[in-house]
Amino acid sequence: MKLGYHTNTWGGVIGHPAGVTSVKDLFYLANGSTEEALKDIAEAGYQGFEIFDGNLMEYKDRVEEFKSLIRENSLDFIGVYTGGNFIFPDILEEELSKIEAVAALASKAGAKHLIVGGGAIRSNGILDSDYIALGNALNIVSDIAEKYDLIASYHPHLGTNVQSPKQLDKLMLLTKINLCPDTAHIEAGGGEPIDVIKKYWDRIKYVHLKDYHNGDFLPLGEGHQNFDLMLTVLDEVNYDGWVTVELDSYPDPKKGAEISRHFLSKFVKINNV
Repeated sequence: MKLGYHTNTWGGVIGHPAGVTSVKDLFYLANGSTEEALKDIAEAGYQGFEIFDGNLMEYKDRVEEFKSLIRENSLDFIGVYTGGNFIFPDILEEELSKIEAVAALASKAGAKHLIVGGGAIRSNGILDSDYIALGNALNIVSDIAEKYDLIASYHPHLGTNVQSPKQLDKLMLLTKINLCPDTAHIEAGGGEPIDVIKKYWDRIKYVHLKDYHNGDFLPLGEGHQNFDLMLTVLDEVNYDGWVTVELDSYPDPKKGAEISRHFLSKFVKINNV
């Protein structure tokens, strides 16, 4: 297994304000320095990085500069995280257009994965038809990813209509997209990460690790998640892809990355890469 880190800790998770009035410009964004993030990630001992779509798109006219930054830090560009509502027909075309632009740039810059979250919760609650709409939209996302030689995976997330194990099971029957389990979001949604990994191991091409305790997302080893067993299960099914540590915010982003890297140093399956 190869080990990566997400750049979103540097600056915390926000969204592009243009998205309030323009769906095609509704990107995730970390309000920090990508250059600093990549330098710190490399110095903390990680091999690769994941980035938000909004931070990647800041380099849309400076692709060679971005690729040079990656080379300077001796990192692999693992993938980009994006998302959408996906259940409202009137804006779906705009959302998919945004995602295609992100996928095209990510591929050009050397990424391998397209990670997507979403599935809006309506003000009057979730409709059963929303899962059909979400599944169909994610199938299109998978096709877009394939067009640009990327691997698409769906990331269950709090605040979407796929939080609980029951909701995840409902969606996975309706779409061909791969699954990116985020261990903390799965637990926060009422699930057991190990059970999810065992159930969907053949559709897991990418993994997010994040620790969790009493409603807080934490560096690895500071919560109570059983990463030893999770990694053992992944090893048993011959998973040899990327495992990316993600942490939405931390007072000292580099220190947070170092804490998780130190915790993972005891796992042979992570270090023998």
